[in-house]
Amino acid sequence: MAKVAVYNMEGKEVDSLELNDAIFGVEVNEHLVHMAVLQQLANNRQGTQKAKTRSEVRGGGRKPWRQKGTGHARQGSTRAPQWTHGGVVFAPVPRDYSFKLNKKEKRAALKSALTSRVAENKFIVLDELKLDEIKTKKFVEVMKNLKVEKALVVLNDMDVNVIKSADNVPTVKTAQTNELNVFDVLKYDTVVVTKDAVKTIEEVYA
Repeated sequence: MAKVAVYNMEGKEVDSLELNDAIFGVEVNEHLVHMAVLQQLANNRQGTQKAKTRSEVRGGGRKPWRQKGTGHARQGSTRAPQWTHGGVVFAPVPRDYSFKLNKKEKRAALKSALTSRVAENKFIVLDELKLDEIKTKKFVEVMKNLKVEKALVVLNDMDVNVIKSADNVPTVKTAQTNELNVFDVLKYDTVVVTKDAVKTIEEVYA
């Protein structure tokens, strides 16, 4: 089992924790990780892009000049793609980009992402993360104590003081254990997790 240090909010090591190898010590499956990220990005796409083809552009019904004898190339419509204000060749139409991954694939991808963070020493465990009030300055101090800038902070429950204090920090994102996803785990340089959140992750995904 991988063993990681547990820090307090002052950045001092206060304990150690053994992580479950079934989640934090699996063989990394890069293909599944790639597919999970691709799925999340694809599912977030609106798919509302639209342009008009030559049959949809208004006008162009009349032939601009006669077929022969003008010295010009023959033209059938002023709305053909080569004309200004003409239609678009192979114009994009609204479509659904989303696709599905099954539950086992999603879990395996998340385990792979978490394992890679632990292996790279970019997984920090906090004994607790509690703030008495909504104060961004105090939250930033905690991040500085941990020597962390761009981080995903995983909480076990909905702690309004911590979440709202972190809202004004552009390089930090907070998430609860049920919101964990591969894209966020990989996007941020460091994953900061409370001790309680680690236990919940191990119970849910083991």
